Amino acid sequence: MKIGFIGLGNMGAPMAANLAKAHDVVGFDTAAAPVGLTLADNAAAAAKDADVVITMLPNGAILRAVAAEIHPAMKAGAIHLDCSTVDVESARAVAAEAHAAGLQAVDAPVSGGIGGATNGTLTFMAGGTAEAFATVQPLFDIMGQKAVHCGDAGNGQAAKICNNMILGATMIATCEAFVLADKLGLDRQAMFDVVSTSSGYSWSLNAYCPAPGIGPQSPADNGYQPGFAAELMLKDLNLSQMAAEAVDADTPMGLAARDLYANFVEDEDGRGKDFSAMLPRFETRKRT
Repeated sequence: MKIGFIGLGNMGAPMAANLAKAHDVVGFDTAAAPVGLTLADNAAAAAKDADVVITMLPNGAILRAVAAEIHPAMKAGAIHLDCSTVDVESARAVAAEAHAAGLQAVDAPVSGGIGGATNGTLTFMAGGTAEAFATVQPLFDIMGQKAVHCGDAGNGQAAKICNNMILGATMIATCEAFVLADKLGLDRQAMFDVVSTSSGYSWSLNAYCPAPGIGPQSPADNGYQPGFAAELMLKDLNLSQMAAEAVDADTPMGLAARDLYANFVEDEDGRGKDFSAMLPRFETRKRT
């Protein structure tokens, strides 16, 4: 395939590099771009004549602006594969604009972080037609280890924000529990050994433990240098609450998690730290 790749940041650059091992990839980014990839002068030039144009962008407003630039340049029947994490409304609007221009569209946000992008082990959750999903499946196989077709346009974004709303809330609960265990005199390793094999089992505890020296290697063992930054978790929790408000869904735990991460990132020292750094945050606090 000939692929245009727009958005060569921390995630996009390694994803594009993996694709370039098997396909003809032309990239574009407004900032400095990685060496070793054919680069275009602008987004439209990267999209021209491509079978698939992949976008990996920071937010819905930028996605909409880039889509307006690239759709007129894309050849009929080409696929706009958006791997950004954006609001559901923007994903569906861009898909509708693509279809109106004679194009296909798939929204496929990712899970797995920079490590997953580098190692080609991302998980994709995709929205769009079955035909378009099947066409880009070989690209998912290069960039990741799993891709799930979640239904119509926007459903990939819906799956991502629902997943990360659960993740944010369970990480907070896990951090709270470790601090409570500390104050009750319960050894952290003993707590992990019990909870990791009991009803409190979760990915936040078992695979990404926020307590240093407990469980598998995680950012907690590296001074909470981000694998998944707290500000990115806040972004996803904000998206979840935007979606909940749009469809009148009651999500009190998601809202509470959003507010806690907002305080951590915007008013405390959480920016630039891993989202599991909630644990040392709770260690310094008393009950209010």
